Amino acid sequence: MSHDPKDSHSHGHSHDHSHGHDHSHDHGHDHHHHHDHDHDHHRHGPDWHSDRYVDDWIARDARRMAERMPILEALIAAVPFPTDAQIDVLDVGGGNGAVTEAVLDAFPSARLTLQDFSEPMLARARERFSTHDRAIKYVQCDLSDPAWPQQVGGPFDLVVSGEAIHHLEDLAAMAACYEAVHGLLKPGGCFLDYDLFDNFGGVPLHQHSMKVAGFKAADPVWHKHPTAVVKAVK
Repeated sequence: MSHDPKDSHSHGHSHDHSHGHDHSHDHGHDHHHHHDHDHDHHRHGPDWHSDRYVDDWIARDARRMAERMPILEALIAAVPFPTDAQIDVLDVGGGNGAVTEAVLDAFPSARLTLQDFSEPMLARARERFSTHDRAIKYVQCDLSDPAWPQQVGGPFDLVVSGEAIHHLEDLAAMAACYEAVHGLLKPGGCFLDYDLFDNFGGVPLHQHSMKVAGFKAADPVWHKHPTAVVKAVK
């Protein structure tokens, strides 16, 4: 079976994703990829188009909230805008909305766009925020599609992401994603990326990739192997 190297979900997941991901976000997953190998698009691994799979994943993921909270708190603390700022925010690979929720709670005037590859995940995010008093824009698109930046809109003051971009698995594809994020940000905008950097080349490599993408600075604000939060400033 042939695989498109740009397809973020077609690599057969050769990496060991058993490190207990968070994944509210484009999704990874400590599920050892042992099922759903025959779904459409010749995608091996998790079936993010399956309602049942997504619901099972969310149930498992909910147990990790205590471990995730300090990381989300570090990410929010690193946002370089006042809490009452009317900022436009994009959550890349936002899944069912854990990072979006943290941003909404901390920035009551923020306007959120949540992007994800999985329509069932976006449906769960819509349910999560159904009683919320703020409008959230939901965009279904694939980060391996070069056209994804045009689909999400922008420009944005802040881009956030939580354990999502590493699912591209290919370092060149991750670098292309950083470049796309840079292009989506307003001058002076900020990218806060929470991911498993140590499992994909290490934090310094990703800092370098972000600088090559055009960011003036890219520095870790929280780091506990293999996870870090990197703050990149345009």
